[in-house]
Amino acid sequence: MYDDILIPTDGSDTISETLAHGLPIAANNDATVHTLYVVDSRVTAAADENTSTDLERSLRDEGQAAVAAVEERATAEGLETVSEVRQGTPSKTILEYVDEQGIDLVVIGTRGKSPREKVTSLGSVSERVVDNATVPVFVVRNAGKTE
Repeated sequence: MYDDILIPTDGSDTISETLAHGLPIAANNDATVHTLYVVDSRVTAAADENTSTDLERSLRDEGQAAVAAVEERATAEGLETVSEVRQGTPSKTILEYVDEQGIDLVVIGTRGKSPREKVTSLGSVSERVVDNATVPVFVVRNAGKTE
């Protein structure tokens, strides 16, 4: 049913719970696990000229470590993996990746915002992916945070 499953990561601890759900789905379908980290171009654009290059490099390094951690865990489960770090707006970049790579399912975690953070934010990445994806999206709520 699923040949290619995308598990995006932001490098936070919530990925552990997301993998606990996504990897068994991949194993049961003999699917390839794709993992993607998006360096948020809005963050790097907001930095001043003197720090933007260092910030971008730091975020790319963080992204490489994040996808390596997912890849390591998936490989330990005997799954084939593909990992990538891209730059852009996270939800848009995730959706572009889905279309480009022929992804069949997205397994994405929530970051768990407080009610105050929800009011002041422009919506979450997971909400935007759910609203705009052309494939099924399995959302893993992070139980350790307040939603």
